Amino acid sequence: MHEMFANLDVYIIALLFFAALAAGFVDSIAGGGGMITIPALLLSGVSPLQALATNKLQSTFGSFSATLHFYKKGFINLKFSLPFAIIAFVFSAIGTISVQFIQVDSLSKILPFLILIFGFYFLLAPNIGTTQKTKKASGTLLILAIAGIGLYDGFFGPGTGSFFILALILVGGFELTQSLGQAKLYNFATNIASLIFFALGGHMLWWVGIVMALGQFIGANLGAKMAIRYGIRIVKPLIVAVSFLMAAKLLYEQL
Repeated sequence: MHEMFANLDVYIIALLFFAALAAGFVDSIAGGGGMITIPALLLSGVSPLQALATNKLQSTFGSFSATLHFYKKGFINLKFSLPFAIIAFVFSAIGTISVQFIQVDSLSKILPFLILIFGFYFLLAPNIGTTQKTKKASGTLLILAIAGIGLYDGFFGPGTGSFFILALILVGGFELTQSLGQAKLYNFATNIASLIFFALGGHMLWWVGIVMALGQFIGANLGAKMAIRYGIRIVKPLIVAVSFLMAAKLLYEQL
């Protein structure tokens, strides 16, 4: 067995696979899959840096799986979306490099409250994402939103998928399923950027990440199918639940 598995029991590897499968399912619908996989990796005994790096590897496969499914079903217009994906990639790369020099403690303290606001907005807005706006917001505003979220994902990360969804609905004017599809494409771009720099840093547990990537790929594909089939009925409750759980977890970590 590969040396990367040497210190991990086969049962732990199996649990990491199923944790990744669950995370892929949740993340493809509502974002926040890292809440499942990063604690699972840390509990398995790997270092925090290895956990972050390996999480990017497996989550890249999940976001690719969901993106591919949404694209095949016609919810992603590559001609429109690809330039934004490139912007997300570039700014995520900048964020990944910048995290080595920028203090992010203040951001970590306000993030739970931002996510709570996001969750309450989805909970209380009755018609959010049910229709597509006939008049789109300016391209400049959407570029700034995508760039900002990409930068954020590069040097911090929790809730990135959810923030993409909200930006595409409120700023882009898209309905929910189209927003989900585009969000996964942009999240795939930010994941690739971070993955490259983590790989260059030499902190990746490749074989563990590949096993988890298989779970992510399966879970994300199933989640994307559920999101398309049931739409707002499943997406909205799951986004609200994930937002509240994510905010609670981040607040608990600050205590």
